[in-house]
Amino acid sequence: MKPKYQIIIEDIRSHILSGTYKPGEKIPSELSLQESYDVSRQTVRKALLELSNEGFLRSERGSGTYVSSQYRSKSGSKSGNKTIGVITTYISDYIFPSIIRGIEGRLNEDSYSLLLASTNNDIAQERKALEMMLSYGVDGLIVEPTRSNVYNPNIAYYLSFKEQDVPFTMINAYYEELEVPFFCLDDVQSSYLATRELIGKGHTQIGIIAKMDDLQGKFRMKGFIKALGEDKLRFQHEHVLSFDTDSKPDLSANLEEYLQENRDELTAIVCYNDEVGLEVVNVCRKLGIAIPDDLSIVCQDNSYIAKNANIQLTTLTHPQEQMGRDAADWVIKRLQGKKDLPDKTYYQPVLVEGETVKVIEVE
Repeated sequence: MKPKYQIIIEDIRSHILSGTYKPGEKIPSELSLQESYDVSRQTVRKALLELSNEGFLRSERGSGTYVSSQYRSKSGSKSGNKTIGVITTYISDYIFPSIIRGIEGRLNEDSYSLLLASTNNDIAQERKALEMMLSYGVDGLIVEPTRSNVYNPNIAYYLSFKEQDVPFTMINAYYEELEVPFFCLDDVQSSYLATRELIGKGHTQIGIIAKMDDLQGKFRMKGFIKALGEDKLRFQHEHVLSFDTDSKPDLSANLEEYLQENRDELTAIVCYNDEVGLEVVNVCRKLGIAIPDDLSIVCQDNSYIAKNANIQLTTLTHPQEQMGRDAADWVIKRLQGKKDLPDKTYYQPVLVEGETVKVIEVE
C-alpha cells in the first residue's frame, strides 16, 4: 500500500500535468488538503515539499502554494537533450518492433533520442505514460492510442501538449474527439479487400472476427459490411465474433464455440489480424477443420506471423516500419518550423496471397 503522502503527490501532479491546475494558479490550502485526503498536516507538508523540489509547486509566505512550471526546465529535454516520446500499446509483440525500428531509424538521422513507453492497451497505464512524457518535457510525441474506439479520459493530457506547443501525431488510429494528425493504414479498404478476395473465390457464407475497442476493428468491420453489400450478400450477426482487450484471453475458447456453431454454414472468415488468424488455424486443427479445404481465412497486417506460421497466411499489407519512419519525420519537420504538413496519411493495403483461401466451385 502506498504511503498517504505519495498518493497526494501523484494526485496533485496529475492535476498539474493534465491542466486541471494551471501554472500560476493557487492550489487548495493545507487545511483543505488535510480534509480532502483525511491526513495530518505533516503528511500534507511532506507531499507539498516534494512537489516543490520537483518543480511542480512554489510557496509564497503568507499567501499560499502555487503551481510552478519549473519542472519543465528541470527536464532532460529542455536542457538540450533532443528527445521524442513514443507511446505504443505494446513494444515487443506483433508489428510493434517494426514500427519502433522505423521511428528510431528516422530519429537517429537528426540526433534525436527516443523515450519509449507502452500501455498494454490500458487507459491507466496510458495516463502514467503521458504524465512521464509531460514531466520529462519531450520535444515531440508519437502515440498509438489506447482503446481508440471508446471514450478516453486522458484527453486532457493531450490538450496539455497542445497548450505547451509540443507537436504530436498518432499512428495506427486516433481519438475522434481530438483534431490530431495521424498515420494509419486504410483499415476500411484492408477488410474490404480481404472480403472481396473471398467473394471473388466463390464464397458467400463469410464470417468476421473483429476487435471492437480499437478504431481499427470498427473500420475493418465497416470494410467487411461494404464488400458484402456490393455483392448483395446478407450481413448476418451470428457470423460475427467480436472481442476486446479484456476478453482477448478467452478468444481461443470463444473461437471454438463460434466455429462449432457455424461449422455447417461458414466457408470463410475475415480475421481482424494475423494473430487472430493463427488462433483460428490452431483451433481449427483441434476441431478437425481443414484450412483451406473446409474453411478459408484471410488475415490482415502481413506480420512475421503470416510468413512464419506453419501455414502461409493469406493477408493484407501494413506499412509498419514506413509508418514509424513517416511519423517521426513529421514530428522532426514540425520542430524545424515547417507548417505545410499533412494532417492525415492513409496507407493503401495490398493482398499477399498465401495458402489459406480455396476456390469454391459454383455448381
